[in-house]
Amino acid sequence: MKQVQRFLAGISLVLALPLSAGEGMWIPSLLGQLNQAEMGQMGFRLTAEDIYSLNHSSMKDAVVLFGRGCTGEIVSSEGLLLTNHHCGLGQVQQHSSVEHDYLTHGFWAMSREEELPNPGLSVSLLKYMEDVTDRVLADIPEGAKEKERMEIIEGHIRDIVKEATKDTHYEAEVRPFYYGNTWYLFVTEVFRDVRLVGAPPSSIGKFGGDTDNWMWPRHTGDFAVFRIYASPENKPAAYAKENVPYTPAHHFPVSISGIREGDFTLVFGYPGSTEQFITSDAVRLTTEVHNPIAIEARRIRLDLFEKHMKTDDKVRIQYTTKHARIANGWKKWIGENRGIERLGTVQVKQQQEAAFGEWVQKDPELTERYGRLLTEFKDVYARYTPATRQSTYITEAALAAEVLRLPGRFFDLIDYAAGKDATSEGLKEQGAKLWPRMASFYKDYDAATDQDVMASTLKYYWDNMSTTYVPPYLRKLYKKHRGDFQSMAAHIMGRSVFCRPGEIEAMLKSGQRKPIRALQQDPAMLIAEGFIDYHDACLLPVTEASESRLDSLYRCYVAAIMKMQPERRFYPDANLTLRVTYGQVDDYFPRDAVRYKHFTTLDGIMEKEAMGVYDYGVPERLRELHAAQDYGDYAAEDGLMHTCFTASNHTTGGNSGSPVINAEGHLIGINFDRNWEGTMSDIDYDPDQCRNISLDIRYCLFIIDVYAGARHLVEEMTVVK
Repeated sequence: MKQVQRFLAGISLVLALPLSAGEGMWIPSLLGQLNQAEMGQMGFRLTAEDIYSLNHSSMKDAVVLFGRGCTGEIVSSEGLLLTNHHCGLGQVQQHSSVEHDYLTHGFWAMSREEELPNPGLSVSLLKYMEDVTDRVLADIPEGAKEKERMEIIEGHIRDIVKEATKDTHYEAEVRPFYYGNTWYLFVTEVFRDVRLVGAPPSSIGKFGGDTDNWMWPRHTGDFAVFRIYASPENKPAAYAKENVPYTPAHHFPVSISGIREGDFTLVFGYPGSTEQFITSDAVRLTTEVHNPIAIEARRIRLDLFEKHMKTDDKVRIQYTTKHARIANGWKKWIGENRGIERLGTVQVKQQQEAAFGEWVQKDPELTERYGRLLTEFKDVYARYTPATRQSTYITEAALAAEVLRLPGRFFDLIDYAAGKDATSEGLKEQGAKLWPRMASFYKDYDAATDQDVMASTLKYYWDNMSTTYVPPYLRKLYKKHRGDFQSMAAHIMGRSVFCRPGEIEAMLKSGQRKPIRALQQDPAMLIAEGFIDYHDACLLPVTEASESRLDSLYRCYVAAIMKMQPERRFYPDANLTLRVTYGQVDDYFPRDAVRYKHFTTLDGIMEKEAMGVYDYGVPERLRELHAAQDYGDYAAEDGLMHTCFTASNHTTGGNSGSPVINAEGHLIGINFDRNWEGTMSDIDYDPDQCRNISLDIRYCLFIIDVYAGARHLVEEMTVVK
């Protein structure tokens, strides 16, 4: 019965409301009267103009794209920035060593002079966005081929970006929405002097580790503190000592008045990717092909990482970020598959497609235009699916060992060395550009760990794909070592120069052709090149052609769905552009007879520690504060230290670090995760189960102020009681 109800909801005309409460990732400049009315009904006391405005400062002026895929929020007039601990983990890890282990002990700058620069880290602030659809799609001939169409579009985009940035320090890009039916220009300021100010120890910032990742109840203090620096003129500038803290147009007041069930919440951030419009064949490709392969391959790597990290502190520091990145996808895909199976998403999509087909057949003009769409989808996915299967085995298993991914960085240098025009000075110049990247790689590389990974993941690939493709050199090794993958991995690692950083450095600085050209016979190169050549020659043409055709089909399909449901409000899929999602603080029922409350407390941290799980270690200082009930100004009305809470906001990857805003526009939390039961929301949103998980801002301030003694940071904020 529930699937039938979901089917009817999916194909009916939705007249005024989004598909379900909490669903939707809305473009902030397009929040209209209906959005405003919905938010008002949920308790919002401000206006759409307070969220996004070109005429005065607004919330958008305090929300940043942090790095390449997270969100952050400005919380002081001096550029103080909050994001997630896991978003800043790479910076904390890069500053850490065995002697200065900020991962274990945390880091707090007690003065501006102690704040740490982070080369390569940037934050982007949106200045404005503009619908440029008419300009992008102008002059495209009727019936133009996809290649011709894209060449015209790319030319228009270049002109639009050039015009938007002329005589300014701004940067700009044009992004497609609804599979290219709509296009928007985004003009930004990009700040590249971003300094680390504070981070709790991992036992707080990553409390629960992989055990609790994607899970609720959650007790993770997932935050880190940075500061944006600018030139004396308050403009973006490269790192320099004379730079000063950035003065934003807006910063979020921080509320410590607490939250209650049913309270309005707004999440403002940069969600990465969703696929709400995909067909049933695409859902099956995800759940039956990609996810199962990737889940098993990543579990192999994670087990081996953990084995080495537990016995060597240096490896623990080196592999913390790698482990977190790999584990995040692994666990998400498990939950996603379970959620899609529980909701019957494939069957519901098939029913929606059947209804679409019936609608198309009612009108000869629609039949002429859209009649073959679903058949063409099936034809493309029939070719795309086996190629995706093979590609996934290569990326997640065959080339899982780091030393087998390393040769790809040397292809350009090898090609240059083989050319007639190569000179010693030219080789030195290219080597000088490449070595810093290699030095950074080797800083966080452990050959013993990687050898174990290589042996196990190559075996996994061989067991499943040996009849499809194996590089000739790897087949030769398999025969020589009689199928002993541990012996094969030892052979490769022992003979590969890529495992000897000193020799790599000397080679890159020598300016000599011979050692560079010799890389072509390196065991790691022979295996990596074999897989890459096969992928590029046999799989890439299929996947690129399929994806290009799918883009065209989905553009047509989404336009048709909008025509089929003219009064329904559609929100575009996430694409790492600024979005608003709104909902309410809420609990949920994950399974029969189980109800999860909407908040957790510090008491729960102590309960988890008593379980003896490795991920549940608690710092002594935090244990003492709990015993004394010393929570400063940050205890809730019930006298407890609240840690995290759940709400019905529609979030995804990229929303990590997003500000969670209350009805008055005050910061009440930092978004950092979704519940495991709701990870299928990238494809199929379930209002009964999908919840975003956020750090209660009071726990964040408690850690900064009471635990770490960095009260000067709280005093810098606008705290609302």
